[in-house]
Amino acid sequence: MSRFTGKVVVVTGAGSGIGQATAKQFSREGAAVVLVGRTREKLEKTLAMLTAGDHLVAPCDVAEVDQVKALRDRVAEKYGRVDVLVNNAGSVVQGRIHEVQPDDWHKLMKVDLDGVYYCIHHFMPDLLKTKGNVVNISSVSGLGGDWGMSVYNAAKGAVTNFTRSLAMDYGADGVRVNAICPGFTFTDLTEDMKNDEALLERFYDRIALRRAGEPEDIARAGLFIASDEARYITGVNLPVDGGITASNGQPKQA
Repeated sequence: MSRFTGKVVVVTGAGSGIGQATAKQFSREGAAVVLVGRTREKLEKTLAMLTAGDHLVAPCDVAEVDQVKALRDRVAEKYGRVDVLVNNAGSVVQGRIHEVQPDDWHKLMKVDLDGVYYCIHHFMPDLLKTKGNVVNISSVSGLGGDWGMSVYNAAKGAVTNFTRSLAMDYGADGVRVNAICPGFTFTDLTEDMKNDEALLERFYDRIALRRAGEPEDIARAGLFIASDEARYITGVNLPVDGGITASNGQPKQA
């Protein structure tokens, strides 16, 4: 299939994990993919995995508004259009709130929330021209609370309602805004957990499909939500979580 032939897709956090898998999926469908991340070497590795096309490696720290503006200008100069913006860049801070330092709070918010705002702010004029769409990679942590992750919950919870409000603001203009909310997924952020069998079992006890997600699971959902097959879907925060959010929270009893 070539659902994105002739279209330009910007993917942040494209150097690994979900962002890398997302870039690969869009390239297979014919898109020109703009690979955004802080580390050129990682982006170059992703580029080597893509289906051949007119792709762009664009190092940028989305936490810095001036860099995001320069990114938008570079993309406009090269392509003259943007059809899909995938906001995937993110980080995690753990700990109870009295243990979390203000610098840690601000560092996470600059990437996980400010970066989403900066990218949408600067790319929205281009998306209005193409009647394109935004795909925010949020989290099930934006739909409910976690123990010891209140800072991350706060950022992703903000993305959840930001997604809904933007969908309302721009629907009449033909721009769709949705979020994908992954559950426990094997990425660089969870690499240390792969060998902790006891911890994995605790997760799997809450996941109906009894496995972690893979980056490709999330990427395929993002590809669908950005495609014309989802043209009547906007303002949705879609859990892609193996069934975590199907539960009411009570333990297994039978």
